[in-house]
Amino acid sequence: MPRKPPNWEDYGAAVEQIILSSSDSDFLGQLISVLKDATTSGRTSSLVQSLAQYADDRETDIEKTSLTRHEEFLKSVNQLQKVREGTVSLTVEILELNQSIQASTEKLAEQKQALVDTRGVRQNITDVSDSLQESLKILHAVNNAHELIRKKKYYAALKSLEDLQNEYLIPIIQNKYATQYRLADLIQKSIPASQKTISEAVMTDLNTWLYRIRETSQFLGEVAFYHTNQRRERHKKRIEANPYLNHFKLNSAIELVFDESNEFDVLDNDEVQVDFTPLFEALHIHDSLGQSDKFRAEYAATRRQQKDLLMPTSVNLMSDDDDASLSSLLEGIAGFAIIEKATMRRAPQLRSSADVDELWDSMCHTAIALITKALSDVSNAEVLLNLKAVIALFIQTMESWGYSVSMLNSFQLTLFYKYAELLKRRFSEDFQEIVSTDDYMPMAINSAEEYNKVLEVSWFHQDKSVEELTFPCVLPFSQMYPLCCIDIRNFLNQFYFFSNDHFQHPNIIDETLRKSLDELLTEKVCKSLVERLNSQYLGQIVQILINLEHFQIACQELEQLLIRARSSTSAGGPVTLVSTEQFRNHKKTAEKRIFELVNSKIDDLVDTAEYDWMAASPPTDPSSYMQTLTRYLSTIMTSTLLGLPREIKELIYFDALSHAANKILALPLSPEVEKINSNGVAAMAKDVEYLTKFVSSLENAFMLEQNLNELQQTVALMQSDNPEEFYDISTRNKKYGSVDAMNGPILLEKLAKANEETRTSSAPLANFSSRFGLR
Repeated sequence: MPRKPPNWEDYGAAVEQIILSSSDSDFLGQLISVLKDATTSGRTSSLVQSLAQYADDRETDIEKTSLTRHEEFLKSVNQLQKVREGTVSLTVEILELNQSIQASTEKLAEQKQALVDTRGVRQNITDVSDSLQESLKILHAVNNAHELIRKKKYYAALKSLEDLQNEYLIPIIQNKYATQYRLADLIQKSIPASQKTISEAVMTDLNTWLYRIRETSQFLGEVAFYHTNQRRERHKKRIEANPYLNHFKLNSAIELVFDESNEFDVLDNDEVQVDFTPLFEALHIHDSLGQSDKFRAEYAATRRQQKDLLMPTSVNLMSDDDDASLSSLLEGIAGFAIIEKATMRRAPQLRSSADVDELWDSMCHTAIALITKALSDVSNAEVLLNLKAVIALFIQTMESWGYSVSMLNSFQLTLFYKYAELLKRRFSEDFQEIVSTDDYMPMAINSAEEYNKVLEVSWFHQDKSVEELTFPCVLPFSQMYPLCCIDIRNFLNQFYFFSNDHFQHPNIIDETLRKSLDELLTEKVCKSLVERLNSQYLGQIVQILINLEHFQIACQELEQLLIRARSSTSAGGPVTLVSTEQFRNHKKTAEKRIFELVNSKIDDLVDTAEYDWMAASPPTDPSSYMQTLTRYLSTIMTSTLLGLPREIKELIYFDALSHAANKILALPLSPEVEKINSNGVAAMAKDVEYLTKFVSSLENAFMLEQNLNELQQTVALMQSDNPEEFYDISTRNKKYGSVDAMNGPILLEKLAKANEETRTSSAPLANFSSRFGLR
């Protein structure tokens, strides 16, 4: 805490104390303290007055002293005058002594000058000798530097020039009066030329090295590909021994750890050795010359030019020529990129990550453009599969060197879509040929070996084992079904071949496969089978229906197979094929077509019926059309329709009998039939009875006989002795419940007309008999 200044009552004592201070600092300290107090208390005028009073007092004291000591002052002046006179006399004596000494030393000076001159000449000789020795050292250093350049010891030469400058030239040049100045200046001016010579020589060696590297790039890439392929094989063996490792792909951390014991240096091995010494030497030399930026720019420009020379104008994907093949292109790119990455790691000040990635992206863009252009000429899916294998090997190799392969992974999608298109086109042609060349007959099997082969390739399950079968035997489907199954399995396998080794989009394979397979089955198989339903050959239609049934089962099996085969990255849930529903729906179409053909044949047979509705006598045998009709129904049941499922056969038979009964019933109802007598009814009844016996002999006759109820009751009504019962509702429901309420009166009316005509024609004959007594 600062001390509070004292409060002075009278500044006279304060001024006296300040004047008597022992030191300047004390004087200033006390003066400042008094000034602060006067300023604070507002008594500045009092302080000034005290200081003025002190000054007046001192002047008065000085005047008193001068007046009282005047005599002493005069005495001192007289003493000073006497001292001055003595000094003048001494000066005269000194001057005389000096002249005497000067005269005695002139002779000595002449002798000394002669000695100095002699020593100067000798020193000059010594200086010239030393100068020559120093010049010889400088020239020897210059010659040594040039000798090192000739021996291609560029850094040693550069260091020699630097030492020459630091040790000799610069110190001499800094002293312009030095004997070797002109020589040093001349040599100093020649050093930039020598440095340029060294730089050019280094660049010449570097360009030679770069040319050799460019020539070695493809072979280096080939060695790198071979090494990656060896890693693949080792990883596959490890997966076979431990399936859990299948979750870890090539270049994953786990795979790299497992493969640590198989270290391989792509840049230094028995096949290829890449020595970076020329590059490091050039870099070091230019760094020493202060030309790092220039060298970096020149090196980058040279590598860009080499990259452009590496990329061809076109690539032939189907050529066996090594110089034009895709493998050569990718091997060259790989070797070039590996050199770049190795350079960046060894000399990060020369090649930055951005520089290397820029060249890599440029090469990838160019390669993809060349391959895309060449894809238009590819029509074979196998070529694309081989192409994908080469690109996958390239991706895995470059991924191990830390390069981004996202662009190449995306390009694989382009290859896959092209591959899928070619596969679908090829299998579309195969399916089309199989469907068009099929004989549409049940497939005959001659041996157990053939039977087992069919079971292996198709989705066919039979209740009987191979041992229970007797060969030769016949399978329900035609030959097209197992052939299509073989193609379907090949189609699946070849689709999934694309995902082998390396493919980052397995979910796209799953979805594209489902769509392509669905389209092939729907458009090339199902649609083609449906188009052949226009055939008039019943056996072919039946075989198509059987084939549709088995294709539906195959599609259901395929749905489960696709679920099991899809990758873990695909969405879960069921897999639904549109073709499954298509085959199911068109089975109904085939059934309708069978109904149409069977009913058409029945129509043709019934149309051949030649009933004489006004016959003079009843028939003894069934009509020929009825015999042909029952024979036809029996034949198709035991042969043509034999391969159909039981429920479909029963449905066809049920519909055929219903249609036949309606067609037969329509015969007496025809408007052309005006009258029907009992003999005509007896003929129809004979045929109906024959048909009933045939139906009763069939399997599941109880259900089939229901189709004949209306026909049977109608015939019974036409043969009834009391037809009026039909008009009694209660009686009609009991005896003629299946007879149509409109058709019954029509038929009864036709019978009535025939009976009336018979009575009319027989009345004159009765009169004639009675007239002549005839009985």
